[in-house]
Amino acid sequence: MTSIAIIGAGPQLGLAIARTFGSQRIDVALISRNRDKLDRLVAKLIAEGITAAAFPADVLDREALTRALKDAGARFGGIDILEYSPVGGFGSTTLTTPVETEPAHVQHEIEFQLYGAIAATKAVLPAMREAGAGTLLYTTGAGSLDPVPQVGNVNAAAAALRNWVINLHKELDGTGVQAAHIGIDVSIGTPAVPGFPTARPEEISPVYWDLHTTHRDRAEHIFRA
Repeated sequence: MTSIAIIGAGPQLGLAIARTFGSQRIDVALISRNRDKLDRLVAKLIAEGITAAAFPADVLDREALTRALKDAGARFGGIDILEYSPVGGFGSTTLTTPVETEPAHVQHEIEFQLYGAIAATKAVLPAMREAGAGTLLYTTGAGSLDPVPQVGNVNAAAAALRNWVINLHKELDGTGVQAAHIGIDVSIGTPAVPGFPTARPEEISPVYWDLHTTHRDRAEHIFRA
């Protein structure tokens, strides 16, 4: 049985990715901080005939994140696909320009984006390498490629994650395990600022399926409207 763990699962892109993979008879493990939100998402997926379960964990709690992935692996017979796309809430994320940025502003984002991704990867990669198969997908906004001053600290951490993922892709070449970065250069659902391009989650989620199935040689896909 094949399964995907979606870290940072929410009602937009996370749910769309779950539906895209679940419709292909892939079991879905949803991981995020909020148990109630996860339960609502799981209920929707089950109602659509998708096998899904919730595993609450905060990516800033490395032990809890690792345990959630281990529990999901035990529930579904292993994790074959990992998708990492947690989004910080406005209450936990301070946005700073490069001039305003203090080390602590970047440190929090590094913990959230890069270190969480590393911890998640270490929880699932050994089994993938042993099996000679697996897919690791990591999502950032397009600020990881073309940063904007208003979110300088977030962009710095996203760029660090992108760098690490592309390097991971190189290291895993020939192992049967695919690692790729997805940069999303649109607002999902509603525009972040007036006039900024938007896309529905259902327009974006097929990119993840294509990287898993067809474009396994690619280290990166940039989604633009």
